[in-house]
Amino acid sequence: MKYFVSICLAALLIYAGSISAEDTTSPSKNVQILRYKFRQGETISVRVSHRALTETTINGTTQHVETATDSTKSWKITHVDKDGNATLEHLIDHVKMMSRTSEMETVRWDSDGSKAPPDGYGGVQLSLGKPLSELTIDSCGRVINRKDFFPSPPSNTGDLMVVPLPDEPVAVGTTWTVPDTIVVDIPGSTGKSVRTRLRYQVTKLKKDRATIKVDTTVLTPVHDPQTESRLLERIWSGEIIFSIDHGRIISRSVNVDRRVIGFHGPASSIRYKASREEELASD
Repeated sequence: MKYFVSICLAALLIYAGSISAEDTTSPSKNVQILRYKFRQGETISVRVSHRALTETTINGTTQHVETATDSTKSWKITHVDKDGNATLEHLIDHVKMMSRTSEMETVRWDSDGSKAPPDGYGGVQLSLGKPLSELTIDSCGRVINRKDFFPSPPSNTGDLMVVPLPDEPVAVGTTWTVPDTIVVDIPGSTGKSVRTRLRYQVTKLKKDRATIKVDTTVLTPVHDPQTESRLLERIWSGEIIFSIDHGRIISRSVNVDRRVIGFHGPASSIRYKASREEELASD
């Protein structure tokens, strides 16, 4: 059940990284500057839908674990300074969760309902409507300061909560990268550090909208199926729609469908298939 609790809280962690942009602009291209624009006192709400299916086979026995989470998260902008640096509080306002495991009853819970949360969901209920973290970011999305008020596992979305933007103007084809390090928990060891890189590329650019493709690359050579199986949830690709005029993300979608053979002996396999959709609910 700890895994199911992590789905709601995973989005609060943010990884700071340097942004390296490749300048592909030219005078003949449509060029735009991408910046976050926040107003002190405003609240930005986002609807989030997460679906995941894990299929594990060991010694001829296959088990399925299916989860579905629909939630609403908010950013409350508490301060914006003269340089455009914004301090915001991140909250989860509502959550509806479902989990289903082979040969077990389906578990459902809606935070708006009157029923007490099932075992393992109590932590989610306690965190609803309360600041999970307080962040100060600049107009490019770089984290200046962060305070976490609730413990949370690493994000399994394969992407940062605040999408980083390059300093330079962008055109169609412009790319930038953000490095990251994932600590993989391996039973019987202290953990293994795996270097990854998020790569962003502008694929469409209009007057008010930028479409950005994102994908994840594992830079550290991984030859161990057990380590590879622990990375399944962290290697995502997707698409982001950014409003240039309003200075915020309109929508974001990421997905993964990967399988690892031999993670628990030669006759074993694990498949992880998941999607995450975010859509701006209010401005």
